[in-house]
Amino acid sequence: MTRAVVTGLGVVAPSGVGAEQHWACVRANELRVSPLDTFDSSPYGVTLAGRVPGFSADEHVEARLQVQTDRWTWMSLAATAMALGDAAYDPAEHDPYATSVALAASSGGNEFGQREMTGLYGRGPQAVTAYQSIAWFYAASTGQASIKHGTKGPASVLVTEAAGGLDSLGHARRVVRRGTPAVLAGGTEASLSPYALACQSVSGRLTPAREPRRGYKPFDAAAGGYVPGEGGAVLVVEDAEQALGRGAPRVHGEIAGYAATHDASSPSDPLSDPGQYARAMRLAMRDAGVGPDDVDFVIADAAGVPELDVAEAEALRTAFAGRRAPVPVSAPQGLVGRLSVGGSALAVATALLAIRDGVVPAVGNLDEPSAEAHGLDLVAAPRQAPVGTVLVVARGLGGFNSAMVLRRFEGGGA
Repeated sequence: MTRAVVTGLGVVAPSGVGAEQHWACVRANELRVSPLDTFDSSPYGVTLAGRVPGFSADEHVEARLQVQTDRWTWMSLAATAMALGDAAYDPAEHDPYATSVALAASSGGNEFGQREMTGLYGRGPQAVTAYQSIAWFYAASTGQASIKHGTKGPASVLVTEAAGGLDSLGHARRVVRRGTPAVLAGGTEASLSPYALACQSVSGRLTPAREPRRGYKPFDAAAGGYVPGEGGAVLVVEDAEQALGRGAPRVHGEIAGYAATHDASSPSDPLSDPGQYARAMRLAMRDAGVGPDDVDFVIADAAGVPELDVAEAEALRTAFAGRRAPVPVSAPQGLVGRLSVGGSALAVATALLAIRDGVVPAVGNLDEPSAEAHGLDLVAAPRQAPVGTVLVVARGLGGFNSAMVLRRFEGGGA
């Protein structure tokens, strides 16, 4: 069976622009949530957000393309360029059909779309640009990355809300196994416009807290909702044989196992059966050929909503039943907010950096663990420890459950 490995990481997140900036923030356990000051968001029930600091589209996207695209796509293009640079992989040096793009998306180009619709309703059809037809579309980032880098391999967009980052990487492994040796996967999100917040507020799960330390608190006794955020990660996934043959500078790790299940539940009740979530975890471990005792730690979905955290804790206890010691559970997204598809893609990048440096990141913004999280080893501060295998899990609104096992690559390379 063809082995799929990650050779490039590109990160644009509240924790930093670039994988090393992000990792330094995570290792320092530094909170990057702040008041949302671009507009008055209080009518939407939230005033905090995870914004990418100092992100300038001018540094990453040419002006002619900026006017055609949304902030979400700017971040995807920036992360893609970083990932390709990290992998020392230039699609132009390969057959165009040898590289695929399979990014995830959730809210699409909501900021661009809102601006165009405001123009339409306020000034009429003449105020709407031709780019409205493509910039909002959930496949826009996949398409723009493919066009920019001249790729002609199978192009895809995965739409499973916050589980999408894992699903895009699982799909990338499938594409590699089918014969396309390199895939750009992952995703970003920029859902901090008024329209995007209005959509999220319907769930009633946004935190009303106004002070960052009281905001998004996964698995904490004071949890009361999540902070929305922007950004994410794009990764280069390759056939291991090609990566080694072309002399890739490093292999960050292997996608050793992946699984997805569905609750078949209403979007208003996204985790009525945590058994399906636990099943995804067990299937991913089985796919990787590992057992509960082989996993060094888990990066949880960490909704920061009490009833969802309780259900996730139950799913984790079920999946790791019989383990000799409680499984360490991390959730560094508590530092930056929930980034939807970008969050699960970023969690994979974090897991690979943890494997590289032997550090188990903490549950971000955790003060007092919830009593309902008993039986789990919630990581309160970053730990130095050998890391070889990590389980990353994610849930998407509407019943999507995804799990992925990342493993240190044995077989050559750094």
